[in-house]
Amino acid sequence: MKKAAMATLLLLLLSALTYSYAEETFDLRQHLCTVTRYDVVKDIPGNVLMPSTIPDQCTPIHLNLVARHGTRAPTKKKIKELNDLATRMEVLLQDTKEQKLSLQKVPAWFWEWKSPWKGKLTGGELVREGEEEQYNLGIRTRDKFPQLFNEDYHPDVYVIKATQIPRASASAVAFGMGLFSGTGNLGPGRDRAFAVTSESRASDIVLRFHDCCQNYKVFRKNQEPAVHKLKEPILDEITNALRRRYELNFTRQDTSSLWYLCKQEASLLNVTDQACDLFTPSEISSLEWTDDLELFTLKGYGNALNYQMGVPLLEDVVQSMEQAIKAKEEGLAPGTYEKARMRFAHAETLLPFSCLLGLFLEGSDFERIQKEQPLELPPKPPQRRNWRGSEVAPFAGNNMLGCDNSDVCPYEVFKERIVAPHLKHNYNTLCNLKSEEPEQMSLTSKLSEMLRSQRSNDPQSTKVEL
Repeated sequence: MKKAAMATLLLLLLSALTYSYAEETFDLRQHLCTVTRYDVVKDIPGNVLMPSTIPDQCTPIHLNLVARHGTRAPTKKKIKELNDLATRMEVLLQDTKEQKLSLQKVPAWFWEWKSPWKGKLTGGELVREGEEEQYNLGIRTRDKFPQLFNEDYHPDVYVIKATQIPRASASAVAFGMGLFSGTGNLGPGRDRAFAVTSESRASDIVLRFHDCCQNYKVFRKNQEPAVHKLKEPILDEITNALRRRYELNFTRQDTSSLWYLCKQEASLLNVTDQACDLFTPSEISSLEWTDDLELFTLKGYGNALNYQMGVPLLEDVVQSMEQAIKAKEEGLAPGTYEKARMRFAHAETLLPFSCLLGLFLEGSDFERIQKEQPLELPPKPPQRRNWRGSEVAPFAGNNMLGCDNSDVCPYEVFKERIVAPHLKHNYNTLCNLKSEEPEQMSLTSKLSEMLRSQRSNDPQSTKVEL
């Protein structure tokens, strides 16, 4: 195996993070599913976001990056939900007063609370924390691979792509500012201009394949009610606990909205003593688990189509690697070939790509997905699980390749073990509505089978089990 080929497979080792649910070590900011900040989880010793060590005998020749956008503001839909929650809290307090019930247990912040995003007409944009995440990631990337970024900038050498969604393109800009900081002639910081390209939202099957796949849209629409039903026992148990604890007539929707508020306050505002303080650590772990189940079922390993539709992205990665290896073997002059391809998109992009690489699996699950066999749902806490949204796709989460549970492997092994089994699928065939209708009809029964399996294998079953 040529050294140049082996050198292409530097990556972040994505192994399981063992964590504790004990209250004395519980940091709820690490349990916010995909709302988790990258900076909160990236430096935990032994976790999945720690960068791998580059072997002495390896020389990087090309970098492939697939990254999620940085921390963003709530979307317009979620802003409305939080405004509705404020109105609902007023109703709860008024009902308690009218019934002349005790108000001693009501949290003090309830009385004057208004959504921090009240009056905001737009949403979903990259916020300051998200800009910093991507800027710092750019700096760390250059520091880790200095030999890849030692040439003068050219858009054909350092390719930066993003979806047409503003928070993704803004993330690409922030990353590029960090990556190329001090290398230009603009302003006191010697910044430089660089290109970020995007495909049309209507036809971007590389970074927004989920938007263009009609079969996936049908699957998701059909499965969302089943997923919501799956979460109800947990929400109902926690709702009852909140009623007893605060003597307010909370509903299941109230609990769901308060959990969402907790995630937004902790992630965006670093506030953990209001909505988050309503829940115990074990309740937060359970709510996090319900989010992870939804992620697993609708965007992850819960259905093969979820990640098979990401094949165009995998093909794009492999193509760029092949071109880099060929350029190195032919001894092309520096500056005449691509040295890095960096992409900025969404959780719906990063999640399927991680699944295509076989990351965050349990035991022998890798062989099962290679055979397209269904997987069991992630075990509920306090059992350890590899599938956690806070690690699979936090804000600014990213993949720099993957190789069969190893930091480094020969390129041919990567192609044979990771890539080849997926390339038998064709995006148009997978996503053509007519060809996939019969399979979509059976997905509900498949989910039910998974739930029954989970129930029978869980010796700690309670009324909140699946």
